[in-house]
Amino acid sequence: MQLQKAYHENIKSELKKELGFANELDVPRLTKIVVNMGLGEAIDNKKILDSMAEQLSLITGQKPMVTRAKRAIATFKLRAGMPIGLKVTMRGKRMFAFFERLVGIALPRVRDFRGILEKTFDKHGNLNIGFSELTVFPEVKYETLDKVRGLEITIVTTARDPQSGKALLEKLGFPFEKKVA
Repeated sequence: MQLQKAYHENIKSELKKELGFANELDVPRLTKIVVNMGLGEAIDNKKILDSMAEQLSLITGQKPMVTRAKRAIATFKLRAGMPIGLKVTMRGKRMFAFFERLVGIALPRVRDFRGILEKTFDKHGNLNIGFSELTVFPEVKYETLDKVRGLEITIVTTARDPQSGKALLEKLGFPFEKKVA
């Protein structure tokens, strides 16, 4: 919770000066963090969905929502409405707690990690990160997994462009790749 307090007390005013905003409400802030896990194998094996839902709830601290197929795709033996993934949307205190664990614990545990690339931002200043394995999170034990699976994390901000989104996340302590001259 120190990060949320630091944002409201220090970071917001620093960003206001740095980005040249007149109104404090224009300053970018974190809106939500969405953790998504696609489970195509759940079509054949329903137990995978339950075990991964348990792992995702350990990582995020809340129960995941089952995502379902929008339309049928015969090639993949998929019918509309079949469960094909899980997602969790975090806001408020849970979002900041997850962000702190992501920056402080999970990202340093990624093998050969040199920082997040700038090109992972979309045109609205939101950041998308993919993890190829869940074991970077300390809540997940390798022995409990039947197969190595990954997940995607989307950090949604109120930034209007990638530069202000990056400035916000840098102030919050997010590690970005350093450019070598």
